[in-house]
This record gives sequence, C-alpha cells and structure tokens, in this order.
Amino acid sequence: MKTYANAFAERWVRTVRQECLDHVLVVSRRQLESVLCGYVRHYNHARPHRGLLLAVPAPSSGPGHAGTVRRRDVLGGIIHEYERAA
Repeated sequence: MKTYANAFAERWVRTVRQECLDHVLVVSRRQLESVLCGYVRHYNHARPHRGLLLAVPAPSSGPGHAGTVRRRDVLGGIIHEYERAA
C-alpha cells in the first residue's frame, strides 16, 4: 500500500514540475507557495484529467456550448484556461 501511495505522490510532483515549476523562476518561499496555490486551483478546477475521461474534477457551473470563448491567463500566462462568456 505504501508503494502505491508513493506512486501517486511521485506523479503529482512530476506534473507540477513539468507544467508549472520548470517555467517559473522562484526566488522565495512566499512566491513558491503563491505559485503552487494557483497551480493547485487550476489543477482541480480547470485541467482535464485522463482518469475522468478528460473531465475536470470540480467543473464550474457555466453556460453550455453557446457564446464566445474567453481565455484567462494563470500564473502570469504560463497556463491558459478557457471558458464560455456569459
């Protein structure tokens, strides 16, 4: 069981490093905490997950398939989130 949990932790660290920390120059602990909080919010609310058939863990309750698409930059433009405009 311990090895199984370790695999999840190692995968999470790899994902955070590849998608976030490899693109940011972190100069303080405060900045690191801020960057990680922003990434965790993105990861849980906007990033599609293969294990969920490309759904997001906590979907927003926005409009359906009508309207224009807006882009929102996360972490200074490293990550982009897209949503339908109301």
